Formats: sequence, C-alpha cells, structure tokens
Amino acid sequence: GGAGGGPPRDWLSVDETAAAFLSRSLSTRPPILLPPPLHRAPLRPGNIVEIAGPSGSGKSQLLLMSAVQCILPKEWEGVYFGGLGKAVMYIDLDCRFDVLRLAQILRKRIAAGCGSVHHEEFETDGSKDKFRLFESTLFSDCMKRFLYVRCYNSSELIAALKSLKSQSEARNEIFDIGVYFLMLDSIGAFYWIDRALQPTRESKGKTLSFQSITETVVQEIHKFLQLQPILVLVTKAPIYGEGITTSNDFQRGSPKYMSEDSTPLGYPKREEERNGSCREYMPSAWQTFVTHRIKLQDLAQEPGFFSEQENAILSVHTCEWVQPSLNSKEKFYIKDDGVGLIQ
Repeated sequence: GGAGGGPPRDWLSVDETAAAFLSRSLSTRPPILLPPPLHRAPLRPGNIVEIAGPSGSGKSQLLLMSAVQCILPKEWEGVYFGGLGKAVMYIDLDCRFDVLRLAQILRKRIAAGCGSVHHEEFETDGSKDKFRLFESTLFSDCMKRFLYVRCYNSSELIAALKSLKSQSEARNEIFDIGVYFLMLDSIGAFYWIDRALQPTRESKGKTLSFQSITETVVQEIHKFLQLQPILVLVTKAPIYGEGITTSNDFQRGSPKYMSEDSTPLGYPKREEERNGSCREYMPSAWQTFVTHRIKLQDLAQEPGFFSEQENAILSVHTCEWVQPSLNSKEKFYIKDDGVGLIQ
C-alpha cells in the first residue's frame, strides 16, 4: 500500500463484516440435520464422522437412515418430507448391505410424509391407484439418487474413491444432483487381509502396506472434498485384545453358570470389554482425518423395549458422542421405519 502511494494499511481492509461472513458461510454450507441419535452435534459438508461399535449395535441401520434422509426430497408435489434431495454413494466393504431394509425404511418415510390426510384425499377421489402411483413414483425418484458400490478388497476401494469425481459428475449431468453423502461400511473390513500381506513395492517405489493403503484412502477422500464438500459417514467394527469374546460372537449361556465379569465360555472379561471400549487399530493418518466420533453399544444385559407400534420387544442400544464429547448417552431401539429414542 505504501509503495503504491496509498495508505500502508489498505491491504488490511475487509470487504464484509463478521455477520456477513457467518451469513454467507451458513448459506453455502448449511448444517445437515440427520435423524436421531445423530442429531445432537451439528454436522456440515466436509465433516468425517466415524460410527464405531460391535456387531449388532446398529451401525448399518444409522447409515441407512441417514441415506434415506439424504435421498428424500424436502418437498414433492406439495407434500413435505423434510429430506435433502441429494445423492448418496454407499460403498459396501462388509458385503452385508440389505437393499430390502433400505426400501422398507424409505417406504415407511414416504407413507409417514404423505399422512392420512392426503391418503383420504385420494380415497375421496375414488382412486387408491392414484395414491399408489404417487408413492411408487417418489420411491423410484429417490432410489435414482442412491449409488451403491461393493468392494471386495482395498484395491477396489481405492479404485472406487478415484472414480468418485466422475461418478458425481455423471449424476450431476443426468439428474442435476451431485454426490452429497459418502458412506463406507465398514472402514476396517480388510484390516486382517492387509496386515497379512507382506510389504511389497509398487512401480513408483512406494511400499504397499496397511498404513500406506489407509493413507491413500484418506488422500482420495481429501481430494474430492477439495472439489466438492460432502459429508462422510464411516462405520468401524472394534478389535478387542487377544482372547476376548463378546455377546455378539456367541450365544449367551445360562446366567446360572456365569458371573457378571465373565464371557459365555467362562473366560474373565478384560477391562476394555467391560467398559465397552476397543483397541484403536487404524493408522494415525485416519485418526487425525476423522472430525467426529460416535460410539455405539448393544445393551444385551438389559431387558428389551416393548414397542406398541411394532407390538414386539426390541433390543436396546446406546449412542455416545466421543468427539465432540457431549457427556451423555442416548438409548435407542431399531424399528421398521428407522430408529426410536427411549426417553
């Protein structure tokens, strides 16, 4: 500024106030509202959310609920659904994706959004087929926004992430909607396979190992985040210490022959299992990449929750925000149309 003949502090001048900056930031990257119990911490595009928990704790169910929230429109033909109307890329690494469960949750949400008032309006017109056509058309429109990819090893996962940009552009050209949610179920699926591989060298001289594979996964996701901000939801199964068993691995034995601190096979539980925690096995590149962490637990020792709507006793799970720490645990159960909180 001084060299150009003007005031030396001209370069410090700003072109907007703090209020204008916050208003612009909130409009370009509005907070993402997800169904309970993922609604406690505000999430935005660019966040990496890790959902950790043992088998049967509801990790995949939370992903499916979030996917339905994303692919449902906010409003469709005058009916409010409260969705985001965006596309989802679901990368299945466990090969246990249940498309029927996704369809069930989506149809339940559509039926709940339509409501009895609109259903009665169709019936007064004398055409139930019109109501069915309304639901089926919206269902097909939502499923077009769901992109499913199945990977059987880490190489296929890296290839899928490299094609994320082209897949998003293709969706944007056809449906005028790009990928907004990226889901990985689950990030540690190939841990033991990659650990068993002997370190080899690639053509560029880079050592191929579990750590380098994870670093490549992080780099590919980070590259796409720089081009297009998306919300990344990742599940992670725990790895316990040697000799530890869980209630999900074996059928529970008779409580007559079991103590509170023993497993169904009679081995004493270690401290990490009694506390519901697990050993961190992901490399530091992944740990520093994650922005939010959620820990799920299956309360197998507690009595189930009786749902009048389902007319059945449902198992109870807990959800705890670890990063950021909210110092609270929420109990929930899984029902036909998603998840219900226990007050």
